Amino acid sequence: MLLVDGEPVLSSAAGATSRTVRTLPTFLTSLCACAPVSLILRCPVCLPLQGATGMELVAALAGHPGLRDAADRIKAAPETRISAGQEGAPRHVYVFQREYATVDPARVELVGTDEATTCIGVVIRNNRTGMTSVSHMDFPKIVEGGLRQMLELLGDDNAPFDVHLIGGFSDASTKVVRSSGKKHVKQEGYSYPLCCKIVEVLHKSQQQFHLRTFCVLENNTATDSLGNALPVIGGFVVQTSSGVVTPASFDMNSRCPDEVVRRIRVSVSSYDPTWQGRLLETYDTQCDVFQIAPACWMPDWADIASSLNQLSDSEVLMQCSTSPAAEPPHFVENERRIWKYLINNPDWEETFPKYKPRVFHRTNDGNWSRYS
Repeated sequence: MLLVDGEPVLSSAAGATSRTVRTLPTFLTSLCACAPVSLILRCPVCLPLQGATGMELVAALAGHPGLRDAADRIKAAPETRISAGQEGAPRHVYVFQREYATVDPARVELVGTDEATTCIGVVIRNNRTGMTSVSHMDFPKIVEGGLRQMLELLGDDNAPFDVHLIGGFSDASTKVVRSSGKKHVKQEGYSYPLCCKIVEVLHKSQQQFHLRTFCVLENNTATDSLGNALPVIGGFVVQTSSGVVTPASFDMNSRCPDEVVRRIRVSVSSYDPTWQGRLLETYDTQCDVFQIAPACWMPDWADIASSLNQLSDSEVLMQCSTSPAAEPPHFVENERRIWKYLINNPDWEETFPKYKPRVFHRTNDGNWSRYS
């Protein structure tokens, strides 16, 4: 059930002189073990009462005045720069693409992600305990299982949960497809179907979620001097004690631990059946340690990496990115570091002996050290 400012959804029948408050019926069966999710907005939004889909929900949320104002506020906020290894730096947990982490505010002060272009960052926070889960979603097929993973350690199902959706941009173009004498409108791109899936899965539950930020798609799009669409915000950080979310970027040394190996997992996990429909497990909430869950790759990945490493920088962008014009300056450098690692380590068992996780504990100075 979708609630608006704590109330059931308002109907929006054309030509009606008054609006009736009604509930929006469940339109899809539950696809995951967790309880279905409702979205609660700060102010009213009108939706069709029957047959609501992810596309209809996204359209309504994107045009909602309160959510647009919230998106404008976060876009106008100064960007926080996160650096590791500095004396007095807050304890933080960094989430890479296709990863998630649930953190305890008693142990971790900041949790966040960056480098999102067509991806969408999801924040779910338990307001009673401060337990906060952040994911970096990149593909619709991981959304259902990924949200279930995020909810596992958040605690009381009856607690009020805040949700923030940040990232992605208007990378979709509208294409008219004709078949069987009929005209069909097709949205091409990556951000749009991902956002539709996230909202649609959330909408299925009776668990109430307060949607605080919807800075995605058109609400997160700018244009450069050449007319290329770009995301305004590609990274954010959550203050676990307060739940405040601000734009953020992370220095290379703060995207730790095990940066290159974690980047490699993003690529190879698509071919590893262990991770089908799931986010990559990375962080142990209870112990405040990183457990980089294993992923395997075929020996020919070294040959593939060697071939890719011969490409020019512009070719790397065009062949390896979902949004070549929107990537940060270090994108190509990161890709080449991944390929060099695969060339030097063609056997995945050298990285994950006996298919065991790589475990790192936090040191007194805020850095990470690997367990032997």
